[in-house]
This record gives sequence, C-alpha cells and structure tokens, in this order.
Amino acid sequence: MEKIASFTVNHLKLKPGVYVSRKDKFGEVIITTFDIRMTTPNLEPVINTAEVHTIEHLGATFLRNHKTYGPNTVYFGPMGCRTGFYLILNGDYESKDIIDLLKEMYGFIANFKGDVPGAAAKDCGNYLDMNLSMANYWGNKYLNEVLNNITEDRLIYPQ
Repeated sequence: MEKIASFTVNHLKLKPGVYVSRKDKFGEVIITTFDIRMTTPNLEPVINTAEVHTIEHLGATFLRNHKTYGPNTVYFGPMGCRTGFYLILNGDYESKDIIDLLKEMYGFIANFKGDVPGAAAKDCGNYLDMNLSMANYWGNKYLNEVLNNITEDRLIYPQ
C-alpha cells in the first residue's frame, strides 16, 4: 500500500510552522489543507487531549464566524499525534496567505475567557475534557514563538 502524503514528510526535520499539506481538486474547486504544526514532532511533548479539545472548539468557532474566511472554512481539527492541527480551506492558498488569519485566531485562543463554545453535554460528546488555561498557554506560545516572527523555513516543508 502506498504511503499517504502526510507520512512522507520528514518529521525528524519538521519544526513548528504553517505548511501546505496538500491541495485537492474537485472539478474546478481546489481545497487547501494546512499543517499547523505547534510542537516539534518526536522531540517536544505533545499537547494533552484536554487542551487540544479546547483549542479545537475555540479555533473552529473563530474560523466559522470569521467575516472573510468563515464561508471558506471546511474543517479545523487536531492531528492524531497531537503536535498540531489541520485547517482545510476552500480555495488555492499558500502558507503565507493565512498567517494574519492564524495570528487573529491564536490571539483569540490565547486571550479567551469564559465558557468554551460547545462545552456542554448537549453540544459535545466529551464536554468535560477541556482545559482553557492550557489552551490559552498554547495559543500564546504558538502566536509569540512561531507566528509573530515566522520565517520562510517555517512555511515550506523541509526536504
């Protein structure tokens, strides 16, 4: 069986950043999948499930309500390895195109206070598995250590 594209990325060289994972064409429609890598794979600790779940709720809520990108947001959710998230947008994008969007989103996550959207039994299948303070921490860390000063080598997968 052939490896899928995400398993061909050299995770030993991968650093936190924003990468185009793939582009898929459906007729005339192109959708872009982004690898939003928050930790260094196999080196740094992964993000715990409670904060991953909280970031997912906050990020998805932010994106779906975004004035510009909301209508083009197909999906935002965690990677199984818990080192980051996938964002799928309707359209043909490059990593640099969404840096401002991600700065907004991770600023929102870093500063969010109050009830996490969808964190109720009637809205979520595991609503008790949330950690807002750690989601705030991870949002702030990614915003300040990666997005605010992102360099070209954090926008294109390493060879």
